[in-house]
Amino acid sequence: MNAEDISATDETRPPWHARVLTIFPDMFPGPLGVSLVGTALENELWELDCVDIRDFGLTKHRTIDDTPAGGGAGMVMRADVLAAAIDHAREDMPDVPLIYLSPRGQPLTQARVRELSAGPGAILLAGRFEGVDQRVIEARGLEEISIGDYVLSGGELAAMVLIDACVRLLPGVIGAEASLSEESFESGLLEYPQYTRPRDWEGRAIPEILLSGDHKRIAAWRLEEAERLTRERRPDLITTSPKSKKK
Repeated sequence: MNAEDISATDETRPPWHARVLTIFPDMFPGPLGVSLVGTALENELWELDCVDIRDFGLTKHRTIDDTPAGGGAGMVMRADVLAAAIDHAREDMPDVPLIYLSPRGQPLTQARVRELSAGPGAILLAGRFEGVDQRVIEARGLEEISIGDYVLSGGELAAMVLIDACVRLLPGVIGAEASLSEESFESGLLEYPQYTRPRDWEGRAIPEILLSGDHKRIAAWRLEEAERLTRERRPDLITTSPKSKKK
């Protein structure tokens, strides 16, 4: 879908829908229920619901996991239980991406966030324990996504991060939508430094160029600062920056 298609359907398309498969549905909406994203949820710009994986557990104890094949510590979430939960979740959302939040997944990028936010929504599997049976990942075609090179207690917080990143891009969520294009990663660079009043604070002054009123020079300064910060902090990004290549 291109930009024209998206803008043409903004007013008519249904709310963006996030559905989370989890054993802790009470964790939601959590942080997603406050601030801009929470207001957008109240205003029905997007929808959120959870599927409790334990509802598909086995026996009266609602068992959802078992010991890892081949031995080892911890427990693994069962393929049969997860498949039943996933199939239930997809009954009325058959065409949305199915995502498993996993530290071994592909890194979440702003480009992928834009793609997801432009679509109808996503079904997110929040794993627990030592992970999930590989067979359900393959059989149900789960896309594995990581939010960073570290390990959390479960996928719920990672799901919240992904949802927040997507929802804030939806039309009507952020008032000054033009500012979205200047944020970190939108141009392939980290964002330039920001300043506001007072003009002087603890011996530190706002750079004079930002007070000059010369918008062309200000834009050039901001690009230079963005490239400097990116070279210093994320040199892996600098070679792929479209703005950097134009210089």
